[in-house]
Amino acid sequence: MKKVLREILSTSLYLLVVLCLTYLVIHFVGQRTQVSGSSMEPKLSHEDNLIVDKITYQFKDPERFDIIVFPFLYEENTYYIKRIIGLPGETVYIDRDGNIYIDDEILQEGYGKEIIKEPGRAFEPITLGDDEYFVMGDNRNNSSDSRDPSVGNVKRENIIGRAWLRIWPFDKIGFIKHRT
Repeated sequence: MKKVLREILSTSLYLLVVLCLTYLVIHFVGQRTQVSGSSMEPKLSHEDNLIVDKITYQFKDPERFDIIVFPFLYEENTYYIKRIIGLPGETVYIDRDGNIYIDDEILQEGYGKEIIKEPGRAFEPITLGDDEYFVMGDNRNNSSDSRDPSVGNVKRENIIGRAWLRIWPFDKIGFIKHRT
């Protein structure tokens, strides 16, 4: 009888440790998320499954062109994945020709799938606060992002993490390159 109780206790303790470690990893290290929609094409596609790195930003600030995950503030359990374009303190503006300006200089980048047709609220210069980021999808004409008032600027505290690893589909498995 003692042996059975010891075995039950040992197994229970083992399961408790595994559950605690799983909880810690999910809440503080990484999280699985699925891409819904085409706003990040061609880099990320609909139904790609990713692991989001939640720990890096505990030690350093997000950088321009990082692909981040953050909650959509107006719908519970809805998360957006976008690329950082503007950093805290910068002024972002998009002209009629689809050029993105950061502090009055054209942003040199090749992530946009096509020329921006609708600058949205960025048609007027937007100056970011000390804790705000301006984000856009790579599929610029098919993305709800910081140009849309319902998304707006993303506060640092709302950034969950950065896209780290694609785990599905298997033929595209690998680490996400944020800069080409």
